[in-house]
Amino acid sequence: MATPEERLKELGLILPEVSTPGGSYVSVNIREQIAYVAIQFPILNEEYLYQGRLGEPITTEDGYKAIQLCALNVLSQIKAKVGFDRVIGLNHFDAYYQSAEDWDDAPKVVNGASDLFAKVLEEKGTHTRAIFGVHKLPRNFCVGLTATFTIAKTQ
Repeated sequence: MATPEERLKELGLILPEVSTPGGSYVSVNIREQIAYVAIQFPILNEEYLYQGRLGEPITTEDGYKAIQLCALNVLSQIKAKVGFDRVIGLNHFDAYYQSAEDWDDAPKVVNGASDLFAKVLEEKGTHTRAIFGVHKLPRNFCVGLTATFTIAKTQ
């Protein structure tokens, strides 16, 4: 059975460097068997990407890639702070986006995260999700993603 790292490699993807919080909080907070991952943005090794509004100037296709990068950052945080071996499953994620007035393809964009989690975590990547359109995101990012995971107890 392939590991998440092996599945990432098969997909031609690598995990970004673990980002540091942009404020007075931790990037992963563990309470009993739940790991809460703070909002992750489309940042690749400290480079800010996909800044602007979905629909104008960022296409739906690029939005898919942007939230996929957010999901990779979530996985990077989980690998570094929890370990893939402790993941029982992804519970839920919240996706946030900012868009042009008439743009309405949020589910297509957010599939970028859902598809990635399913491919990398397989059955452990089954999840619920919520999508929120917001007026503005920090640094003008087009998308952001938070997530919760159930994890195994430490021995």
